[in-house]
Amino acid sequence: MRPQRGPPRAAPPQTVKQLLKELRQQRSREGARSPVLALPSPRPSDGAPWPAVPAVPAVTPSLCAVPHVSPHGSPGGAHGGRVSAPRGFQAAAIPGPAWPHPAVPWGEFGASLLGREIQDPYPEPQDLAAARAALGGRDPRELLRQDEEGDTLLHVLCAGGHWALARAAAEALRDLGGLEVREHLGKTPLLVAAAAAAPEIVRDLLVLGANPDAADHGGRTALHLAAAYGHPEILQAMMSSGVPVNVEARNFEGQTPLHCAVLAHNASLQGGHSAAGGSAGGSPTPQDRFRCVELLLQMGADSSSQDTKSSLTALHLAVRGGNLALAHLLLRQPGMAPRLVNMKAHGNTPLHMAAALPGTPSQEPLVRLLLAWGADPSARNLEHDLPQSLLPPGAPGEQLRLLLRSRRGSHRPPPTAE
Repeated sequence: MRPQRGPPRAAPPQTVKQLLKELRQQRSREGARSPVLALPSPRPSDGAPWPAVPAVPAVTPSLCAVPHVSPHGSPGGAHGGRVSAPRGFQAAAIPGPAWPHPAVPWGEFGASLLGREIQDPYPEPQDLAAARAALGGRDPRELLRQDEEGDTLLHVLCAGGHWALARAAAEALRDLGGLEVREHLGKTPLLVAAAAAAPEIVRDLLVLGANPDAADHGGRTALHLAAAYGHPEILQAMMSSGVPVNVEARNFEGQTPLHCAVLAHNASLQGGHSAAGGSAGGSPTPQDRFRCVELLLQMGADSSSQDTKSSLTALHLAVRGGNLALAHLLLRQPGMAPRLVNMKAHGNTPLHMAAALPGTPSQEPLVRLLLAWGADPSARNLEHDLPQSLLPPGAPGEQLRLLLRSRRGSHRPPPTAE
């Protein structure tokens, strides 16, 4: 346990990590569309109170955002949060009851900033002006103070999706390096906003100069987080910002964002939630995750990139997951199939992986798809096995074995992608 700092409190201060855990628990318990959620109330690490700032005038817009939670799938994850329904890359805000954010003890500073209702995620000019006024009279260096988890006020605003306040804080901090401050898991405000599915804040931070390729302690960039958690709106926001981003960045598992997106889509088809995130109205759907793969390909992701630990391409991962839809998508990328379909990962081609599937419903369609695109049934892996040697026993496996034998030595050129 960490020693208590400062005077005794009736309740311990919340960190961003604690807040987001509570968001996940409350949403799981209630399944409510617009829960009333407390905001975190960290203190600076030196125990001093946050400086007082003039209160932001209350605004009563007629639209509200739909909150949701974006939990981390990997051990030790901290940041998730709500997302506003996107329009274009942001959909129209949904009319409904207000989503109030009650005042919480974040010193006088936090109470004055966050104690008002924030219902419309798209700030009106008066909201942004009020946020700028609230921060404008302060020494920006005061905003750089970090709590015991390393979170600054900007981290918390990003996690909560407070667009106007986050933008005003980012404007005040951009010349002081405040956009690159890292919390205890290595996340910059941009990474927090990406994990929290806050596309408007992601776009603003990028335009204001945040490093688009910043990575956390797991080597994950904003692209990795969006791909793993199924947030296509974050990828669209990054595209719309016009800021160049390294779509081939590697996390510490040696995976590109495309690898992460394929693994997440595989998990969603198998009913797994280890990489779950959030989207407007709840957890991401398989369609959200499929859209992430499409967007990464549009951004220039190389589907022939191999992860650095297992040499697997996105096609290997899709086939291994029995993911017929993604295999179709990857093979249909113009000019990719001839190079992709017979690439080896530790000796195994995608056809080896399709043959090794344990008799799943997608096995035969995958084998036929790969053959149609030029897969070589005579290729051998490091154990000198042909794909047909890996087929499961039984009648379905025997039928595919006959198919593969009939195709050996009779290569046909793959079809042309539309």
